[in-house]
Amino acid sequence: MRIDPFGLERWFAEYEHEADIMLAESGVRSLDASRFDLDPGRLGYVIPTNGDPELRAAVGDRYGLSADEVLFTCGTQEANFLAFLSLLGDHGGVGERDGDEIGTGTHAVVVTPTYQALHAVPEAFGEVTRVELEPPTWELDPNAIAEAVRDDTAVIVVNNPNNPTGRYYDEDVMRAVYDVAVDRDAYLLCDEVYRLLAEEPQPPVASFGGHGISTTSLTKAYGLAGLRFGWIAGPEAVVDRAWRWKDYTTISPSLFGQHVAEQALGRREPRILAENREHAATNRALVADWIDRHGLDWYDPVGVNGFVTVPDGFDDAESFCRAVVETESVVLAPGGLFGFPDRFRIGFGLPTEELEEGLDRVSRVIESTAPGAADRDAEGGT
Repeated sequence: MRIDPFGLERWFAEYEHEADIMLAESGVRSLDASRFDLDPGRLGYVIPTNGDPELRAAVGDRYGLSADEVLFTCGTQEANFLAFLSLLGDHGGVGERDGDEIGTGTHAVVVTPTYQALHAVPEAFGEVTRVELEPPTWELDPNAIAEAVRDDTAVIVVNNPNNPTGRYYDEDVMRAVYDVAVDRDAYLLCDEVYRLLAEEPQPPVASFGGHGISTTSLTKAYGLAGLRFGWIAGPEAVVDRAWRWKDYTTISPSLFGQHVAEQALGRREPRILAENREHAATNRALVADWIDRHGLDWYDPVGVNGFVTVPDGFDDAESFCRAVVETESVVLAPGGLFGFPDRFRIGFGLPTEELEEGLDRVSRVIESTAPGAADRDAEGGT
């Protein structure tokens, strides 16, 4: 087994900790802990280790599923990892308990560009065929998925809304992709971590039927990244096998995470989501205006990420992003990390004043390379 280095995380490790402004963060600005009761009682494991049954039942209701069809995890990252372990290569197979058979295989179809873990982990466990979206609209064609699946395809992987483009595929498209999974006796796994930032969220994939798996967390839409609290929702046989793999990873979800998550998913939820959607909309408008002023382009995103064309005067996104961070101490994400070196990812979920300062600093870099900038500088102009 071989896993590729996580390019985005290595980029952040190089620059994030010393930079002034993180303009590549992919979530909404973090909520203050003072909004929650932080006393969970005795600091033991969560028992049972798949999560509190009442909270799992409440989460399951969101998908039309039972408590046994939900597994709490350490963020969406672990949810996806455990799902891939359960479905791909020699890691899946027949469930030992009650003889449940899980449809598995050695092949995955992954819609890209996307978060690297969604293709790198399946590539470590089996074989991956990528269905590449094309700019500027990043449309998802179910027929392309149908052409990519094989007899040994275990799972089709989609991130919706998409990271990095912000494209939100509509329900008809997602149901058509689900039908492809059903026809091939595969699963459709959808990472839906940005779904609730949409003004009108579409139904989650796990609610489509027995071939749908939804993964998500409270990290992006809720502004609660530090909880490291997420879940898998889907068929009981898959969830049960993922739970058995979880025994060898984090064992149980975080006690603090579950304690705060119960509050965030309860009566506080409408206010949290309303605040965060308004914040995202305000900041999206600021970035859209900034993009227009500089003659750049993006697909108007859902969520808090956008995939923007590189300004003139730079060889590619990496050279642009390095110039920005090294001269103005602002971190952006080079699009080459997602397979598109002519674009960069910008995150706009951070506090609005910080976003405005970051955009101003990036503007200085862009303007310093504009035609005639050197002459203006020599003449003392602006």
